Amino acid sequence: MTTREGVGTAPNGGDSVPLGNRVHHVRSDELDGYAAISGGTVGSKKLWMGRVENPPLSATDDHHHGESEAGIYVVSGHPVFVYHDGTQEVRIAAEPGDFLLVPPFVPHREENPDPDEPVVVVIARTTQEPIKVSVPELYQLKSAETQ
Repeated sequence: MTTREGVGTAPNGGDSVPLGNRVHHVRSDELDGYAAISGGTVGSKKLWMGRVENPPLSATDDHHHGESEAGIYVVSGHPVFVYHDGTQEVRIAAEPGDFLLVPPFVPHREENPDPDEPVVVVIARTTQEPIKVSVPELYQLKSAETQ
């Protein structure tokens, strides 16, 4: 096996290597907003990944991510993920190193109850766009599969 150290975004000088035919390296200071891996940044076809930071004492609105699954890795902080199980709100307290899955169309909210420490998470989605659909309240997802 041959390894190449210090290779930038494309070996042998650049743009002649197709985007889908090489490994891409996106440095933390090169993020496009929150997006690190997307069709726009590296030419990915089915995957979106990014880093999100939520400040202390913050909460998102109630929302879902449409048809996209969202995988979340907690880098730092202690986020709380809130959804509705059909009877009541369920609160999942997470810690650094934890992973979470938010299925498609499931309404939820992310909270950072800590007064001092921000929350940093890495998110992977199964759609190219970071879909966020605000909803007026949390509710249990009803689908043909669960009815």
